[in-house]
Amino acid sequence: MIGEYITEIKGIGDKLAGDLASLNIYTVEDLLHYFPNRYDQYEIKPLSELVHEEKATVEGRVIHEPSLAFYGRKKSRLTFTVDVENVAVKAVMFNRAFAKKQLKAGDIVTLAGKWDAHRLQLTVSNYKKGAAETQQDIQPIYSVKGDLTNYKLKKAVENGFKDFSHLIQEILPQRYLQAYKLPERKTALYTMHFPASRTALKHARRRFIYEEFLLFQLKMQMLRKIQREATRGNAQHYLEEKVTSFMNHLPFTLTGAQKKSLEQILKDMRSPYRMNRLLQGDVGSGKTAVAAICLFAAITASKQGALMVPTEILAEQHYESLSELFGDDARIVLLTGSVKGKKRKEILEQIEKQEADIVVGTHALIQNDVFFQNLGLVIVDEQHRFGVEQRRILKEKGLDPDVLFMTATPIPRTLAITAFGDMDVSVIDEMPVGRKEIETYWAKENMLDRILGFVEKHIRQGEQAYVICPLIEESDKLDIQNAVDLYHQLEEFYPPEIKVGLMHGRLRTEEKEDIMKKFAANEIQILVSTTVVEVGVNVPNATTMIIYDAERFGLSQLHQLRGRVGRGDKQSYCILIADPKGETGKERMRIMTETTNGFELSEEDLKLRGPGDFFGKKQSGAPEFKVADMVHDYRALETARKDAEEIIEGGLLDQDIDFQPLKSWLEEHFSMTDKLD
Repeated sequence: MIGEYITEIKGIGDKLAGDLASLNIYTVEDLLHYFPNRYDQYEIKPLSELVHEEKATVEGRVIHEPSLAFYGRKKSRLTFTVDVENVAVKAVMFNRAFAKKQLKAGDIVTLAGKWDAHRLQLTVSNYKKGAAETQQDIQPIYSVKGDLTNYKLKKAVENGFKDFSHLIQEILPQRYLQAYKLPERKTALYTMHFPASRTALKHARRRFIYEEFLLFQLKMQMLRKIQREATRGNAQHYLEEKVTSFMNHLPFTLTGAQKKSLEQILKDMRSPYRMNRLLQGDVGSGKTAVAAICLFAAITASKQGALMVPTEILAEQHYESLSELFGDDARIVLLTGSVKGKKRKEILEQIEKQEADIVVGTHALIQNDVFFQNLGLVIVDEQHRFGVEQRRILKEKGLDPDVLFMTATPIPRTLAITAFGDMDVSVIDEMPVGRKEIETYWAKENMLDRILGFVEKHIRQGEQAYVICPLIEESDKLDIQNAVDLYHQLEEFYPPEIKVGLMHGRLRTEEKEDIMKKFAANEIQILVSTTVVEVGVNVPNATTMIIYDAERFGLSQLHQLRGRVGRGDKQSYCILIADPKGETGKERMRIMTETTNGFELSEEDLKLRGPGDFFGKKQSGAPEFKVADMVHDYRALETARKDAEEIIEGGLLDQDIDFQPLKSWLEEHFSMTDKLD
């Protein structure tokens, strides 16, 4: 690779090197891989083909002398008329007073800018005297800052190629270049900066999209292999007959998707490598049932199991439901921050002596004073990835359990195989038989009285309702119905026997827990809340979910909120109160009313909003690629994933000479030590 410092390039002194450093460009390789963030194409098209409010390039003859007007402080507007295809097109240029002296009647000019088809007007961003040199002149535009200009950066790249292009090595094996008809690295790299045509640029981009995905997937697969092989000796020899008997006595029948996921998890548990698996399943798809069977399998293998959840109230609910499900088949204990003193000491002792088979709790499970005798399986429910830090803590306790991460956020497969590339992914994508679909309606705010009447009718029948708001307090900037105001309004609207509760993120944990307990016990009939109920408690009696300003939420978030109802045997409803101004907002509401499938919704959400909303902009789970886009290039992503698996599983990096350059690149650019716990 080209690791030389950029001052080795002709024309780059300390000043320019400092400017380039502000863009994280330090070496020749950094410079050549600093791709343009867009390309302006001066392609002259007939007026009839120009699109309103899009960029356009026209060529014509100036009819009259330009007219110049000044306004504001040092601001100017230059207007002139150009004859294009015998049509008078008005050209407007802002803050270019000097151009008045350059442009005369009769001059041929090429103008690029934003086209207004209604006024036959072009707001000019670039112009040049004379005809365009080619009909397709593509200009790369870089993201620059400070004293660095596009011209200086382009010149530096040009000189970088002149001085060092002979050192650019191909890293992809020939078989992939031929199979996918990809240009060689050197050619593609040059084309990214100096495209000769749209077609050449398209193929260069295809090359780097595939390369970026393949390199990322190889890192993930290598990491996964090393993690797996570093943890031999965790095979759980569970008793199949007992597990089958336990499943047969469950009060429900497993769906096909549950059975398939269970098969994959149990296979992992049997293997000598540590499991690192993600179980995805829509709200209500039966992930907890699968988790319970896996915990039972661990017990029959003489191991202990742990179920970790985000909140105490959720831990209590899981503890109760598992106790009911297992009966005398398992000794289950509950360990949360609230368990203190003598009671805590007793539980810790039970865990250490393996008198407890299953421990349900919050992160209190992995605190310093918790010692397991023989921990075989950790299940993490609805928490961000069970990270390196938690695994390190378990390792220091002398433990290397199988880890199953569960989420009800339906992450599109495209994202799951990328973000969770170092994990195996199981999906429960069907609902238990007989579950009633939640009816979803989109309403405007002027229908509020009818909606509140509908809620009251259902409360009189013994049911409960959630009302969700985006903000806690009034904001001057955003006209959003806020939770506090709405709480007071509903208290006034409903008679005293209908109790209204309020919950939001600024309450202390104990206050939130207390309100949720009251709601679960039906001491509160209507719970006004911000999105803190998104991952929350199971209240089968809650049948109506009203979401204010629904257009301000993403589809996945709306779906998560909707999943708080529909947990019992009664018909449930979700009412979206929204008045979206833009097309995206209207599209979101339409999709929500048409489907209750979380995976379909998440794919739509990904198209509408991009991957940032699933993982947070800076989360390592959603890697930033220079050229590739996980949403639009998902086919290339699938291909790269398949190829990476084939390379790692087949040992091709070590055994095939065609893969040596790729192996060298990975060794140089990817340090395992900072990735492993």
